[in-house]
Amino acid sequence: MIIMKFGGTSVGSAERIRNTAKIVKSNAKKRPVVVVSAVAKMTDALIMLANECREGKGNSALEHIKKIHYGILGQLGLNNELLEHDMAELENLASKSKNKKSDSRLLDCFQSFGERMSSKIVAAQLNKIGVKARAFDSWDLGFLTNSEFGNAEPLEASHARIKNSIRKLDAVPVITGFIGKTENGEITTLGRGGSDYTAAIIGAAVDADEIQIWTDVDGIMSTDPRIVKNAKTLDKISFAEASELAYFGAKVLHPKTILPAMDKGIPVRVLNSFNPKNKGTTILKKSGKNHRAVKAIACKKNVTRINVDSKRMLGAYGFLARLFDVFAEHKRSVDVVSTSEVSVSLTIDGNGNLEPILGKLKDIANIDMAKNKAIICVVGENMRQIPGIAGITFSTLGKDGINVEMISQGASQINITFIVDGKDAEKAVKVLHREYFG
Repeated sequence: MIIMKFGGTSVGSAERIRNTAKIVKSNAKKRPVVVVSAVAKMTDALIMLANECREGKGNSALEHIKKIHYGILGQLGLNNELLEHDMAELENLASKSKNKKSDSRLLDCFQSFGERMSSKIVAAQLNKIGVKARAFDSWDLGFLTNSEFGNAEPLEASHARIKNSIRKLDAVPVITGFIGKTENGEITTLGRGGSDYTAAIIGAAVDADEIQIWTDVDGIMSTDPRIVKNAKTLDKISFAEASELAYFGAKVLHPKTILPAMDKGIPVRVLNSFNPKNKGTTILKKSGKNHRAVKAIACKKNVTRINVDSKRMLGAYGFLARLFDVFAEHKRSVDVVSTSEVSVSLTIDGNGNLEPILGKLKDIANIDMAKNKAIICVVGENMRQIPGIAGITFSTLGKDGINVEMISQGASQINITFIVDGKDAEKAVKVLHREYFG
């Protein structure tokens, strides 16, 4: 059994849905389980509709949503009745939400309609080309979550329920990604990019042979191809390397995607639905031998660097706990940390809503903050066997006049992470890629 997850661009038009259905049909002997995202840009349109309702405006977003979906149905030769129930439910939700304050619970409900409708279209197209298929909302197969609306996590009990439900099916299931339900029946979302996570959770639950993530690029690249045009597709990469890259800016995978597959040792393949003959990138527990010390370079922009300095740290215990409690209290995750005897440097994602955090930090230490920084992460499992990589990295940056403000190397020794000014981010990626990949 394989899991085949198709992203928004892979179901973004009638032509793309036809192509997706053909890819599924070509893998029919592998007992595919299909997971789909919403039609491209549809989640944004649903958020816009929720905002229009809150402000009491007309439903121009609703008309746009109808136009896109009914247009796709028409081009595929499918009947509009396929989505009539969903459209009626969405209209009713929009009507009830007029001039009402929107919260994460209501927003999750609005956003769920993208996947609920795309799954029905893909299943109908599969049936049309001779593949017996059936659309499912994820919760109908037992996908239950906690009540952390906007960023929900699956309940442990979901795994057995999903496995038992899928085992009984005699048709290819086309399942909604991104969404779930609480035990009380309230709709939740797993966060943006959560369809990848859905696919991995289902794959782990059914002990899949492989999890395929079908997107619009040929796999995981040696760096962002928008920055370096000759970036290379990686043939194989380890779970650890992929996790680092995903966390520090690689856009192909949602970081959580790696975790359920890693726990079960299930390979993940990143494939291109626009170029299905390309073998893509395979993510394995261990990527095996590779002659390259550096596998890839990731870049995460729009980062804030905070320096915390206090002589009270000297020889004291509990100071770091107090420091990180401040970030936990405000639900802001810390990306990179570097410490000395009397100071801590760290980064957080984004530049906004920092005043409450800074106010608390100033009570315990002197604070220096700088916005618009960038994290550069050089990744490769072979780095721990080959000396001198850090020296090469920083001397290369120095030759091009790029100042490094903060350095951190994980205990795993498979990455070197450092901070540069935002204006130097792309230059840093380019010179390092040239050094390590030619």
